[in-house]
Amino acid sequence: MPKDRLKNLIHLHFIVFIWGFTAILGKLITLDSLPLVWTRMGLATLFISLYLYFSKFSIKVSKQTFFLLLLGGIVVALHWVTFFLAIKVSTVSVALAMMSTGAFFTALMEPFWYKRNIISYEIIFGLLVIVGLYLIFKVETQYVYGMVIALVSAFLAAVFSLINGKLVQTHKPSVISFYELGIGVLFLSLVLLLKGDFNMSLIQLNGTDWIYLLILAILCTAYAFIASVKIMKVLTPYTVMLTTNLEPVYGILLAWFIFGAEEEMKPMFYVGAMIILLTVIANGILKQRANIKKRVPKI
Repeated sequence: MPKDRLKNLIHLHFIVFIWGFTAILGKLITLDSLPLVWTRMGLATLFISLYLYFSKFSIKVSKQTFFLLLLGGIVVALHWVTFFLAIKVSTVSVALAMMSTGAFFTALMEPFWYKRNIISYEIIFGLLVIVGLYLIFKVETQYVYGMVIALVSAFLAAVFSLINGKLVQTHKPSVISFYELGIGVLFLSLVLLLKGDFNMSLIQLNGTDWIYLLILAILCTAYAFIASVKIMKVLTPYTVMLTTNLEPVYGILLAWFIFGAEEEMKPMFYVGAMIILLTVIANGILKQRANIKKRVPKI
């Protein structure tokens, strides 16, 4: 068992590393964010469809579930479009630092979503996140537009996680992903159609873009999603949550290594990003301890 756990922990870090690489691919692909996400979701839907077919999973869902999946598909499509747009108009480091606030937005919305009381330390952590954001906004003023777009993306990611938090309790994650990605493709197709951009140019890409898009769809989306679900059969949600918070760290280090000076920020940027990241981790640790106390029977 210890060896099995270590193997899965290493696998989890590899998956988080892949997620961090997603932002790098978004910067390298020459497509605008909307067609980029449309292609990514289309390819990922195709590969997950094949996985469901060979796994012989049923994709039947109730009408109530379908409407929740419909909302989830639209939200995740908008989340990815805003995420890649933020990367295009700013830098990978800026976008990933802002995306770290996703857990903060989730903590703010959880009391209303699950109808529970607000915890005092969540307010304190919220203020710390605001301090971190203030430091970043103060020193990287040339990227304000990208920061705002990335914050919108982080908020949408939090909404998406809350929707899936309910869906995953009763449905297979691969089935949820199939519907949400498929619905996202249809939604973005409608947007492209209304904009007059739904034409052959969407698939007439250069060879390099196709290679990056296939890596993005197969490795960073379909594979990473299915593998992360399997890992949770061995590792605790707490371990997965803490490790996942390393995604911005991996992404920023990769960006600095690949793009060099373009990704170098002022020192105060890293201070602000670290405040946000440590706040998110501390919030997760306190929540885990609270859950453990709830499970321990009183003598």
